[in-house]
Amino acid sequence: MTSNKDIRFMALALTLGRRGLGNAWPNPAVGAVVVKDGVVVGRGWTQPGGRPHAEVEALRRAGEAARGATLYATLEPCSHHGKTPPCVDAIIGAGISRVVSALEDPNPKIAGQGHARLTSQGIAVTTGVCVDEARRAHAGHIRRVRDGRPHVTLKLAVSADGKAGLAGRKPVAITGEAVRERVQLMRAMNDAVVTGIGTVLSDDPQLTCRLPGMEARSPVRVVLDSALRMPVRSKLAATATRTLDWAFVDEAARPAHEAELTGAGVEVLCVPGANGRLDLSAVLRALAGRGITRVMIEAGPILSAAFLSADLVDEATLFRAPNSIGADGIDALEGMPLTALTQSTRLRLVATEHVGADILELFERS
Repeated sequence: MTSNKDIRFMALALTLGRRGLGNAWPNPAVGAVVVKDGVVVGRGWTQPGGRPHAEVEALRRAGEAARGATLYATLEPCSHHGKTPPCVDAIIGAGISRVVSALEDPNPKIAGQGHARLTSQGIAVTTGVCVDEARRAHAGHIRRVRDGRPHVTLKLAVSADGKAGLAGRKPVAITGEAVRERVQLMRAMNDAVVTGIGTVLSDDPQLTCRLPGMEARSPVRVVLDSALRMPVRSKLAATATRTLDWAFVDEAARPAHEAELTGAGVEVLCVPGANGRLDLSAVLRALAGRGITRVMIEAGPILSAAFLSADLVDEATLFRAPNSIGADGIDALEGMPLTALTQSTRLRLVATEHVGADILELFERS
């Protein structure tokens, strides 16, 4: 039976692990805590770029106090040699007497071998503590390992009458400042943000995290742009040397100004496409191949609907504003009602909260 003490310390490890979200790829954002005689003596989380790992960080901070202590980790400690030695070796060397792990790592290079190695060295291992919360925390890692693509979150902001823009596809501020701040925090907690060329041409967005002191946590900015129409003077291209920009184009396209964009720092990537639309599954596979584990779709009605209809949405964050736009406004999802999301059999409503004057509804894959 799981003790309240184990739950409390694992909750702390999960909180620490969230510090690495959007910043630890290609590795999972793990949290770890070293506890001795009921006192936390070391804390760690996966560092930028995925190294050092959380367990190694927590052990480093604990020092000699780790001997005979318990280590709490939100994911099974690694047991293979990668770019760093296995975490299980560090745990064994530190003299840890017990490991509490929330979740077995689905990575076939680990997949229970870390736990087995610890047990073989006489270290007590407890698994499954806060497992549901750990699955959510590591959804990107799990999806990338099992399905070869990142975990996809669709972000939508709609008026009270379900509209996302003015007539003529003119942009309009729908939600309040509190939502804008929440969205920038969401960007920081995702490895990449994906948008379409239509949004770039109409809104000229920055797609960065502009919360105080957090610009360095901005995600990779990904533009789906089959014919590479992104203007060199767009905000994305103009800041590509500071924040990564990847543009996906149709592999059959012959973009006229590709050299100008690459010269500005935009990396151009090719995937299959047809009729002016890219293969979204191919885009996601390519992102996973580059280490991306979590992406947020922050796009217009066409691309948002395309991801939803392709069943590539794992989570949806819907912000509802109290004001209406009117019947001539643009629907939030091109060619489909908003109920295609809110009443989907593939997604279920799991949480609702107020964000300023607006309401947030969170949906997860069933």
